[in-house]
Amino acid sequence: MSEISNHKQNQIKALNEVFFAILNKKDAISVIKQNQTFIDKTTPSDIVTIVHELVKQNIPSKELKSGINKFLNILHKTIKYYPYKKPEENSFLDYCIRNNKELDKKLKATRVFVKQISDTNIDFQLITNLINSFKEILEYEKYYLIKENVLFPKIEETLNDFFCVKVMWSFHDDIRRNLKKIIQLLDSNPINLKLFNRLVGDVYFNMYAIIFRDERILFPVIENAISKEDLDSLFIPASEIGFPFYNQVNMVNNPILKKIDDSLIDLKTGSLTVEQILLIFNNLPVDITFVDENNQVKFFSSPKKRIFPRSTSIIGRNVNNCHPHESVHIVEKIIDNFRTGKQDVASFWINLKNEFILIKYFAIRDYKGIYKGVIEVTQEISGIKLLEGEKRLLDWED
Repeated sequence: MSEISNHKQNQIKALNEVFFAILNKKDAISVIKQNQTFIDKTTPSDIVTIVHELVKQNIPSKELKSGINKFLNILHKTIKYYPYKKPEENSFLDYCIRNNKELDKKLKATRVFVKQISDTNIDFQLITNLINSFKEILEYEKYYLIKENVLFPKIEETLNDFFCVKVMWSFHDDIRRNLKKIIQLLDSNPINLKLFNRLVGDVYFNMYAIIFRDERILFPVIENAISKEDLDSLFIPASEIGFPFYNQVNMVNNPILKKIDDSLIDLKTGSLTVEQILLIFNNLPVDITFVDENNQVKFFSSPKKRIFPRSTSIIGRNVNNCHPHESVHIVEKIIDNFRTGKQDVASFWINLKNEFILIKYFAIRDYKGIYKGVIEVTQEISGIKLLEGEKRLLDWED
């Protein structure tokens, strides 16, 4: 056991040296040559561990991601030819791979249109084809949501070294943001072709990089750590979001199937059954998520139209792991200020898919003033913003 541990430590130490030589642009070529033996012996598990250790060192996100891209480029050949067994057909991971293959087809089809656009060729039909193609690719966001809200919680629950998913989530955000910028750019006049080509290049590089890292690094590691049965159980929460391109499963989790206790709960200002409490939460025009004093997600409501996707896989998850790497410090600041009593409310508002979204956080305290958690309340308020004057009469049409 100690020999295995020492080997792993030496491997990670060598990879760490290679990474920082690349990051700092200091004797990178000679350091790579000195550590070539370790590079050639690198396994997917080694990469998951080294990225976990790098995240712990608090390297600025932009530098970390740039360094990881260059670092994994050095390791690409080793990982590409590392022995790899494809997941069993129709398993959860097989569905992930099938969706990756469908994305590959759409990226290749879109590239045909991308190559046609130029300063002298910007006709209406070509722009329409490009907009429609990139909107189809943007649908792939559902797969990233499944990873972030369903697969990543299972990884965090099982693996000791799981910070790699924080970095992957950050790359997902880069892809989402750039796809939306591309669509907006194509809808502008004139089109900034230089920016368009740069954004497209970034999207293609990152999307193909994520496919490779999914299938050749992340999946082999979790297949060794998580049973097929546990992975396939993720179909149920994944179906709440829905796979984007290949989605043959129909396993929507219906909470009504679970027996609900119909006894009354004394709430001091009235008594309700569990079913009535759920109906109240789920019929409010807001999304509600509750995180307890230990920073664990304990509950979220399920309104008919949810603004941000949630999966039952996040129950019990540390709230810090529910956000991309770049925004975790904001979450920590809010909770720290709530916990110490410095603040009680935090508010944000954003534009999202032609909707105006208000996001508010409220500190929860017991009757002694002791911090017991935080509630996130999210609401679409475009209509509320337009209200003026008064409305005292009912204007329903018979």
